[in-house]
Amino acid sequence: VKKLTMSIFQFIKSKSFFKQVAIAIAAFFIIIFGLQWWFGFTTNHDQKIQVPNLHKMELSEVESTLKEVDLRFEVIDSTNYNPTYLNKSVIEQNPEAGSFVKENRKIYLTINPSKYRDEILPDLNGRTKRQARTHLLSLGFRIGEFSYVPDIGKDVVRGMKHNGKKVKPGKKLPRNSVIDLILGDGKR
Repeated sequence: VKKLTMSIFQFIKSKSFFKQVAIAIAAFFIIIFGLQWWFGFTTNHDQKIQVPNLHKMELSEVESTLKEVDLRFEVIDSTNYNPTYLNKSVIEQNPEAGSFVKENRKIYLTINPSKYRDEILPDLNGRTKRQARTHLLSLGFRIGEFSYVPDIGKDVVRGMKHNGKKVKPGKKLPRNSVIDLILGDGKR
């Protein structure tokens, strides 16, 4: 055991041990710097493309704009219809305009649908005026005029109209449609 310990200690003090350590350290740094250069070269580390502002652009315009700067796009969502934007135009983008990205990067877009989303008209017959208003507003409808028919229930819903025509529960209408309520007058 003493002889083995002595030979290990002598090897550590020898020139060949220091040569091996120096070669290992040099190889380590060569590999690290080589990988760093290779990653910088293959990932286009110094390349920067500024993302253009795509807000309110139509998809055809977005495609040509991004093609010019070697970027791609993907529509990830369409939000609720916004009448202040054109149909099929960009409402949001990620990364934001002005950000720097590398070539061939995808820009994720949220677009404006071509119309309001359709909602199913609920069955409000027998509900109070206040309940009906709250329910219709929560679905995205607007409340129009109130008309009254002879009925014992005061301000109880007895029907609905859209564009002057009676509509039945279950009909699909675009959000933001105006619904007129037919209510009981409380007299009979």
